[in-house]
Amino acid sequence: MDELVVSTVVYLPPEEAYGFLVDFPRYANYSKHLRDVARRSGDGGAGTRYALRFSWWKLTYTVESEVTDVERPERIEWRIVKNLDASGRWRIEGLDELPEDTPEGVENASRVSFEVAYDPTSANEGGIDLPRFVSLGWVVDKIKPAITSEAERLVERIVADLEGSSRPVDLTVERRSKRASD
Repeated sequence: MDELVVSTVVYLPPEEAYGFLVDFPRYANYSKHLRDVARRSGDGGAGTRYALRFSWWKLTYTVESEVTDVERPERIEWRIVKNLDASGRWRIEGLDELPEDTPEGVENASRVSFEVAYDPTSANEGGIDLPRFVSLGWVVDKIKPAITSEAERLVERIVADLEGSSRPVDLTVERRSKRASD
């Protein structure tokens, strides 16, 4: 399993950040490769299912996700239930002290973290129409860096919408790779 955590500070209280992040269909607006998100069932809380259609290079791929748990306003957990072994969460932590570089007039800040664990080799090869002479292994090697840049782009663009304007976003990015024998 590979793990990725992208976090940053947003200048909002946790409740406002949570309300924004729980709206999964809007994520397609922030991603270069996520084409659309369609709600299959549920009201946005635990048990809600979504179909996420990705497009990269000459490939399109749809995965189905499910919100597995929510704890307003601190956490939104999800897992992929079809076509890929992956799970993740949004964590929102209210900050007791504002960072030094907080803009004037800001009274609240939260740390928002996007966390995902995934096995890129678990993709359902039958669901991918690979071009001739292209192996799934080649695709996995090429897509790994794209996953990190997509997560960074997602968080940066969400911050701009959350706060109502663009600004330089200081991201903390952590990557870990675990082998099955670890």
